[in-house]
Amino acid sequence: MNPQHKKLASGNWNKLTLIKQMANVGSEVERTISWKNKGNLEYSRMAFIRALELLDLTITCDKNRKRLKELTRVREALVDYFESDNQFSSSDKLWQKYFFAFNYSARINSN
Repeated sequence: MNPQHKKLASGNWNKLTLIKQMANVGSEVERTISWKNKGNLEYSRMAFIRALELLDLTITCDKNRKRLKELTRVREALVDYFESDNQFSSSDKLWQKYFFAFNYSARINSN
């Protein structure tokens, strides 16, 4: 699969903090939810693929090794919610709330 975020995949992603990485993943998850709720499943799917790509970059980043269990569980739960039968009983609201903390923190720390 061709990376959608070519500059980030080439190493720039590793320069971001975990907070900023997860905030970016959260932005793509938010787009996934938004497009799904608007009925545009194609755009929703493309946003979800981008979210997984960014999450995979986060998972493979050496500095995030201590968070590997949480990151892989997040990936598993996202796939379960958007692509499978939602065994974990996730919801749009749950994902928005989870990623909100990263977005909020990233904004505060960037000022």
